[in-house]
Formats: sequence, C-alpha cells, structure tokens
Amino acid sequence: MTLPNTEELLRAAARSNAAWCAAVSAGGAFGADAWTSARRTPPYYPDAVTLTRDVAVAALVAALDTDSPGCSVKDSFAVLDLAPQGFEVLFEAQWIHRPAATAAPVRTPAPALSWSRVGDAAELDRWEAAWDGEGGSGLFHPALLTGDVAFLAGRDADGRILAGAVANAAAGVVGVSNVFAADGVGDDEAWAGALAGTAELWPRLPVVGYEHGEDLRTALRHGFAALGPLRVWLHTA
Repeated sequence: MTLPNTEELLRAAARSNAAWCAAVSAGGAFGADAWTSARRTPPYYPDAVTLTRDVAVAALVAALDTDSPGCSVKDSFAVLDLAPQGFEVLFEAQWIHRPAATAAPVRTPAPALSWSRVGDAAELDRWEAAWDGEGGSGLFHPALLTGDVAFLAGRDADGRILAGAVANAAAGVVGVSNVFAADGVGDDEAWAGALAGTAELWPRLPVVGYEHGEDLRTALRHGFAALGPLRVWLHTA
C-alpha cells in the first residue's frame, strides 16, 4: 500500500499511534480531530492524541481529566499552544517513516538472537520484565495479543528475552514502538530484528513511529526518514 504524501503519512502515523494508545488504555474515544480518554491512562501513555492540525483546544482539554496529576496530550503536529491551559512541554520528537519492503541499509553481523512473536500471557509478562528491567508491572495486558498487535521478542540460546519491540497495524501503516535491547545487545540488533519481524507479518505496509535523541539517529540508520515534529504536553497547573 502506498500513501500519497507526507501529510497523509503524518495523519496515518498519528492515527496508528492513537490506536495503540487506545488499545493499551482499553478505552477512550475517537473524535474527528483527536482520540481522548476521560480517565487517566496507564504510565507512559497520553490522555489524548491529536489526529489533525485543526484541533479545538478548549474542547480537547474539556474532554480530559486535568484535576488529577499526570494528564498529558500528544500534539501530533506540534502546532498547539496548551500553555494557557496549564500544560508544559514534556518532550519533542520526530515522526519517522520507512517504506514497505525497504532493504536494510545497515550492515550488521549475523543476528545474535532468535526473533519471534510473543504468543501468550506468561510470555508477555517475561517480555515486559525485559522491557522495563524491573520485573514488569502489568502495563501490557493479554488482550493486546491480537492479530493487529505483535510483541516481538529476541531471545538468546537459553530462551531469555534480551530485545524486543511492539508493532501495531492500523490506518494502513505499521507503527513500531517500545524498541529495546538489554545490556550487551546492540541497538542495531534490536532494530534489525524488529523490522525483520514486522516485514514478515505485514510485508506490504509502510512502517512509522516516533523517536528522539540517539534512538532517532539509530532509526534513521535503519532506513527511516523524518516526517515532521510532534510534541507531548504535561498538565502541571
């Protein structure tokens, strides 16, 4: 599937990410210009993701719980000014895009890990423990193990999960997120394994995501191109 231009890709990336946030949060509502959750979402996940550039700020904020701590908004096009509503910029990042069936531009050694899809709740717990390094907290619930979401795991010869990523297919693209590698496993191994697993599952779909800092530089080495900025706001008033 070929999406026609950068703006369409940005919209698809935002909607794909909103679908992932909705799945993790097990709720929320999609409107014409944003996905919003009236109750606090799980850690690391926003209470709103904008889907267009033309968002009515007052209506967006009114749909959220700003009375309890932690309310955040993913401004997918980095165009909103939420400071008057009591928000501060938490971080900025870049949307990224990789065309379907892109050859790997990075020459890496033979994979040190064996990659496959997480298949059940017990394995999902092990994946999360490897991802957060703290034994897991139940952030990722078993209902996420669906056809449209894949938890990809890189395992060593003893079966230990040492790298991984999440891929979710929505809006005509595949969103890749939560890419991680344990100490001693290179980031290139994690990205190469994640992209190979994604291509095997959805070979005809372009891949999108967002990153910043060193993770952005790594993604660009693996065939991604920057699409445009996004901004995450945190309510602090």
